[in-house]
Amino acid sequence: MPPRFTIIRDTTPAAAIPKGSVVAMGNFDGVHLGHRAVIEAALAMSRSRGKPAFAVTFEPHPRKFFSPNTPQFRLTDETSKLRLLAGAGLAGAVVMTFDTARAGTTAQDFIHHDLIARLDVSGIAVGYDFHFGKGRVGSPSLLLSEATRLGIEVDVRPPVDIDERPVSSSAIRMALAEGQIADATAMLGGPWFVTGEVIHGEKRGRHLGYPTANIRLDKDCGLKHGIYAVRVGLGQGKDHRRFDGVASFGRRPTFDNGAPLLEVFLFDFKGDLYGTVLDVAFIGFIRDELKFDSIDALIRQMDDDSARARTQLAAAPDAFPNLGVIE
Repeated sequence: MPPRFTIIRDTTPAAAIPKGSVVAMGNFDGVHLGHRAVIEAALAMSRSRGKPAFAVTFEPHPRKFFSPNTPQFRLTDETSKLRLLAGAGLAGAVVMTFDTARAGTTAQDFIHHDLIARLDVSGIAVGYDFHFGKGRVGSPSLLLSEATRLGIEVDVRPPVDIDERPVSSSAIRMALAEGQIADATAMLGGPWFVTGEVIHGEKRGRHLGYPTANIRLDKDCGLKHGIYAVRVGLGQGKDHRRFDGVASFGRRPTFDNGAPLLEVFLFDFKGDLYGTVLDVAFIGFIRDELKFDSIDALIRQMDDDSARARTQLAAAPDAFPNLGVIE
């Protein structure tokens, strides 16, 4: 069995926190290639020092704290982020609550109280654009001057580019909003995925010959409405199973134009999925969401969508998010 992924929170007793660990710091929304460069730097330091490597991250996302009424399209919720961090080979994650007290903590206090006194870190890896502390005045240069003076190694990672375009969470959100799945996949280093419990729907799909697993995504999800080729993960660890499929995300304009819903049809699957939790990885965009004049026209299009999804999936790398198990 892989080592247990340890989650340290503000309430974790100091005695339970490993001493001398190395940390990779960031919000890590999406755990994209830029984040992975920071994680790899922390892992390299941890190996050279013989100490565990942890991610230090913040929940809720600071943007949500400062602008609670502004829609925030998160690439990964807290659980999904932690599963990706576990899959990246880290020993665990330090999840710091981002609240009024945290927002008011000065950069100096964050370094000396949170990182040194509480976590007792021996090494720190951050991205070139990581800022922290009250007013975001904390910077990689401040970390370098303060931590290095105290004998703590600091590795500041430069930006990661693809075809001279910087990788960032905002660029990935924009790609997903435009249905540019290949671009999002390249920046993430693997397919973007969502996780959700299968709920009861109107059960129209079974009458159309396409019974779907329906999942309600976060209301702020900014994924382009349309039809996608997907890979679906069911279960974890040794019980994990994977299926190819086709999915629709949108408002079902042919029927009710209701709240956005993800409807997934799993190829070559028989069984009851209600109440189960699925991981749905987006492999390719097929078409925009459309309104049809007849059910027959819709079924013909669904047949074509399924054929196109199978073709895309057969041509795509056999990739799925590397998700670790968290407790």
